[in-house]
Amino acid sequence: MRHRVKGRKFNRTESHRKALMKALATSLFRHKRIKTTLAKAKEARSFAETLITKARRNDLHSRRQVISALQNKDAANELFGDIVQKVGDRPGGYTRVVKLGNRKGDAAEMAILELVDYNEVMRAKEEEKKEQKEVKKAKKKEKEKEEAPEVEEAKVVEEVAAEEKPKKKAVKKKKDEDEKKSKEKPKKKSAKKTKSEDASEKKVTKKKKK
Repeated sequence: MRHRVKGRKFNRTESHRKALMKALATSLFRHKRIKTTLAKAKEARSFAETLITKARRNDLHSRRQVISALQNKDAANELFGDIVQKVGDRPGGYTRVVKLGNRKGDAAEMAILELVDYNEVMRAKEEEKKEQKEVKKAKKKEKEKEEAPEVEEAKVVEEVAAEEKPKKKAVKKKKDEDEKKSKEKPKKKSAKKTKSEDASEKKVTKKKKK
């Protein structure tokens, strides 16, 4: 059973494993991104992150510890100079492991080990997403501003139409009353004409009798 057994042996001796971790860490600090197998990337991640936490103290003792672990002054200077400033107040999680799939030949799982603060591709994507969100928000605000006066104009038009409707109804009523009156007047005239005609006819009949 593997109780309390930490780390991977990689079918190597202890000295070989230490040299492997030193080489992976120095190449990571120099190039900020390395491509290796998934198992090596996971093992090198813990080794590199412990060195970064030591470097954040930025005193003489931590510098000596890092140099003795890496056996490379250039990588140590890079770590204490640029990398620590980029890391800033990040509470751990300085590196990222990205899986790439299986390698042709032996089908080993490959991965990329990179420093989080130096991934320009991911940063560019995040910045693009932020810009797209800001553009969308600005477009929404512009649409809302354009729609607001249209709604107010529609309300004003509806109010004007509502005021005009009773006026139109009153005008129609007056027209109807005028038409009724005009229709009734000729009837009365026609009735008067009939009476006069009757009177003339009576006179004519009286003269004939005489």
